[in-house]
Amino acid sequence: MNLTGIHHIAIICSDYKISKEFYVNLMGFPIFSEVYRKERESYKLDLALPDGTQLELFSFPNAPTRPSYPEAKGLRHLAFQTTDMEAAVEELEEKGVEVEPLRIDEFTNRRFTFFSDPDGLPIELYEV
Repeated sequence: MNLTGIHHIAIICSDYKISKEFYVNLMGFPIFSEVYRKERESYKLDLALPDGTQLELFSFPNAPTRPSYPEAKGLRHLAFQTTDMEAAVEELEEKGVEVEPLRIDEFTNRRFTFFSDPDGLPIELYEV
């Protein structure tokens, strides 16, 4: 198949303005496309990650809630890598985001932590 990486990750949000604020202004992902699709009553926001991966943010009216706790089958969480865990956690906390205590991956000895987006989607920071 010659797969070379992840092209994009799609997220459906409940409140477009709040999620756009979170991913653009809090997380710092630049916008490279934003459209409103009238026929679907839906926004589609394309964000760029530093490695070229894209994050697609969708809003759909009356989308069902995603079960996170207890964890459901399927996609578990979204993980971003950082080279400076302290700075990343400090920046999130300064912006009012509740971040879990740091943990150590028992297999790699790397540090990681979790926080949630406005809809409760678990997001992991993993130190590389």
